[in-house]
Amino acid sequence: MNGPNRKEVVGSVGKVREIIGEIATASQQQTAGIAQIHQALAQLDEGTQHNAALVEEAAASAENLQRQAGDLSHIVSQFTLAAPARQEAPASRRLLVTIDE
Repeated sequence: MNGPNRKEVVGSVGKVREIIGEIATASQQQTAGIAQIHQALAQLDEGTQHNAALVEEAAASAENLQRQAGDLSHIVSQFTLAAPARQEAPASRRLLVTIDE
């Protein structure tokens, strides 16, 4: 090989080496990005599962409360209330109305 051809080959090999290094760096960054996405999705999934559990607990509590309200309504319906005794207002609160004819 002649001198100029050898320099071109060495230069090309250097460029290929740079490109491979850039590809490796980009691959590492991509891997780190995918790991962050995976972590975020895991957190979303955990939050979703937690929310689902809370919804189930709330539904069970609502059912229990509804049952207790029905029981209480049944118990209260067994009471009979007498008509309230009419009390006269104290003299200081009576309204005196006079009609002149």
